[in-house]
Amino acid sequence: MFKNLLNKIKNFIKDEYKNIILCALLYIVFMWPLDYYIITGGGITKINDRIVVENQYDSKGSFNLAYVSEIKGTVATYLISYIMPNWERIEASEYTYDENETKDDVEFRGQIDLYTANDNAIKNAFLQANKTYTITDKNLYIYYVDPTTENEFKVGDEIVKVNRNEIKNVEDFKDELSKNSVDDIISITVIRNKKEKNIEAKLYKKDNDIILGIYLTEVNKYKTYPKVKFNYKNGESGPSGGLMSALDIYNKITKKDLTKGLTIAGTGEIDKNGNIGTIGGVKYKLLGAAKKKADIFLVPKGENYKECLKVAKENKLDIKIIGVSTLEEAIKKLEKI
Repeated sequence: MFKNLLNKIKNFIKDEYKNIILCALLYIVFMWPLDYYIITGGGITKINDRIVVENQYDSKGSFNLAYVSEIKGTVATYLISYIMPNWERIEASEYTYDENETKDDVEFRGQIDLYTANDNAIKNAFLQANKTYTITDKNLYIYYVDPTTENEFKVGDEIVKVNRNEIKNVEDFKDELSKNSVDDIISITVIRNKKEKNIEAKLYKKDNDIILGIYLTEVNKYKTYPKVKFNYKNGESGPSGGLMSALDIYNKITKKDLTKGLTIAGTGEIDKNGNIGTIGGVKYKLLGAAKKKADIFLVPKGENYKECLKVAKENKLDIKIIGVSTLEEAIKKLEKI
């Protein structure tokens, strides 16, 4: 029986070897993964669908998040990227800090960046609108682990205690570390996978500072009136929507309508002081915004702004580009339109 089956397989391969080879080649070309991402363009999404404010004021126009489209690299997309205009190859390694990191580490950082952007958007929008907010909780997460150190931390660990003393923020953490010396072993309590874990960690010296070889970030929870709720979808992450989120929140908690019936797209990080920071992929975000007929594109001043002016000229884009360095500046420039 086995011999008959083997003969059938041999005969099938003999008769269909050309089709088999063709299928194998097609699989390699279209499905075989490469350590690249291909940036193919961008678009815009109404931020109104992502942020809901209680008793919000209506807008005649819209604020929109500009985004970059990317696909996983294959042999086919890699080769096509040399032919198609405005297709760019990005090595997968650029998405991580070092070779020891995992996809989960990168995805966690993207989520943390989004939460931090939302924090800063709420804070600065309410400050510009002269409305109050209260921080009800702070969470301290490990954002990056220095691979040259030997401590058993992981990206995503939430630090809650140092030497059994509760930690509420970065200042508390630094204060506890300052009580110790280089090469001391201290106890760090973290929450990992929803469970507390104690880590015995060694202290190192770097630039006259005592460190653990980790970078931290705070995520806050706010109580505001009116209430603000974020409805970002799974897979949406990163800090570059901070500026547009802040503008949308401001527009919804004030009687002014900054949109004035226009489709306003843009991009840019926002820090806790309302400063707008440089972002990547601005060329593709601008092209996507122009393709979707946006009237205005807001972008961080400096290199991002210069690049957008150049791209707009080269592609003869019919869109007004506005460079901004702070949220306050963005509001004032939109008020004057």
